[in-house]
Amino acid sequence: MTPAAEGPLLPKYLALTKEALTRVRASPPRRSFLVGAADDFLAMARAYLADAEHFRAKGDPERALAAASYAHGWLDAGVRLGLLDGGDDDTRFTPFR
Repeated sequence: MTPAAEGPLLPKYLALTKEALTRVRASPPRRSFLVGAADDFLAMARAYLADAEHFRAKGDPERALAAASYAHGWLDAGVRLGLLDGGDDDTRFTPFR
């Protein structure tokens, strides 16, 4: 599928989510029970991003955009909850209070 057929949102949100995934790190202390939760949030984001790429390759931009949005939602929620560290990046993640 050509980028024009996908519309402008899919490439934008795939790129945003891929970049966000490279910037986040698990933030709980290594021995904390919350490390498992942080790992789960990262695993879900990676899985949904892989789904997005799969749907894009199959020519299904609507499902690809939905999956990319879910992937970014997991990252954003993890940063907001303090399970993931997104730095002071208010562009890719929801600002803190």
